[in-house]
Amino acid sequence: MKGSLLTVLLVGATAVWGWTFTVVKGAVAAYSVMGFLAARFAIASVVLAPISLRRTDRRTLRTGAALGAVLAAGFALQTLGLRYTSATNSGLITGLCLIFAPILDRIVFGVRPGRVVLACLAASFTGMVVLTGQSPSEFRTGDVLTGLCAAAYGLHIVLLSRCARDHDAVALAWVQMIAATVLFAVLWPLLDSPAWPGADVWWALAITGVLASAAAFYVQTLVQQRLSAARTAVVLTMEPVFAVFFGYLLAGDRLTGIQVIGGAMIVGSLMVAELSAALTRRRRTATALPL
Repeated sequence: MKGSLLTVLLVGATAVWGWTFTVVKGAVAAYSVMGFLAARFAIASVVLAPISLRRTDRRTLRTGAALGAVLAAGFALQTLGLRYTSATNSGLITGLCLIFAPILDRIVFGVRPGRVVLACLAASFTGMVVLTGQSPSEFRTGDVLTGLCAAAYGLHIVLLSRCARDHDAVALAWVQMIAATVLFAVLWPLLDSPAWPGADVWWALAITGVLASAAAFYVQTLVQQRLSAARTAVVLTMEPVFAVFFGYLLAGDRLTGIQVIGGAMIVGSLMVAELSAALTRRRRTATALPL
């Protein structure tokens, strides 16, 4: 599958994730955080099971369990943070994973991202700061929790880039969903009083379980079999843009002129990174051709 198509798929996944900030914000206001996450990932596990059972081996079980634990930590911090900050703030701060990913890739694996990617990451981060505008207007516990979530997501991007090539994409995504389900199911009765969700919560569970978990994380795993952690991080900077966009449509948030500029900087960085990658691939192909 070509890199440009993979990028389009990942952008689609980030659009879904950006949309669900507002969806999850409403759901966890009325329901247990751990209960919501346990049900969300259980739904995702069931959806992926029919096409994953025969593709899963012991190696994938071990790797997926470890990745699922990191992913679960990120989701727990993010969803808890949504109780104490806005959906728009959560989406913007989660985007800091784009900074954590190449830093952790350098620390853990010694990988040096290219200069163009580093420049795009810097521009994307600047755009995200500009996009924030005057928000958050005050210190929030939820903002700190979401910042820790961004670090966990950055680590997940790095580890997935390292591991995804050696495993079947759908099987690895499925095992991650199962691992997260088990962790949240264990934590649920320890932290909250288990109860059956209401109809409005089930609607949010269906969206996040099927689209934002089963489908989107399968896409991410598939994409990261080909794309580096740094390039993936650049694409994922689209998530805060979508979070603000859907916050505007669904929650009535309004963008200032400076925030529009920030969003344009993020989109521009994505385009530059992808154009650079396409030119690099073309040069390598031309060099490999026999004279």
